[in-house]
Amino acid sequence: MFDTRELGRRPGVHKRLSRTVEAPKNLGIEVIGVPLGAEVEIDLRLEAVMEGVLVTGTGRAPLKGECVRCLEPLEQQCEAEFQELFSYPDADDRSRPADTGDDAEDEDAEEMFFLENDLFDLEPVLRDAVVLSLPMQPVCQEGCPGLCAECGARLADDPDHHHEDAVDIRWAALQGLAGTIRDGEKDDHDGVVRDVGEKQEK
Repeated sequence: MFDTRELGRRPGVHKRLSRTVEAPKNLGIEVIGVPLGAEVEIDLRLEAVMEGVLVTGTGRAPLKGECVRCLEPLEQQCEAEFQELFSYPDADDRSRPADTGDDAEDEDAEEMFFLENDLFDLEPVLRDAVVLSLPMQPVCQEGCPGLCAECGARLADDPDHHHEDAVDIRWAALQGLAGTIRDGEKDDHDGVVRDVGEKQEK
């Protein structure tokens, strides 16, 4: 929780603050995220406005995950920017969205944030900002070649890695059949040539 009492309610008054907090659980996506309990550095600018307190800030945190190409562990840094209005509980109702019966607009209204006893909870805002800043396809290095499709070897460790051309056992029988058909066609063709030759001799 962050306290806004020192800010007051006079529009235009602002203050800056920095804080280091511990990362909550599930701060990330399946392949990469901020480890639970990791230090998250937050820089904030709080500004009093007519409707409440406008919070603008940046969050920085370490990331851990795995490369989507070679599955190797990776570590990166994340920097997420955000801005959110935390409304006063007694703010003029005219500043709030009216109930129009539109589900989409109602959802937007539900996503509004409010101050409680001059305090605000930054976690949901920070979570959304961090998740949106994450790479959807994290890689250990630019141009990671991934894994060998045949044996699973990491190609970055062996750039010259390759396999001799091998026949897939599932196609071996068909290849044998194709060879038999080709041999049969040759026999038929030879037979036709001989027949034509014999007719010409007669």
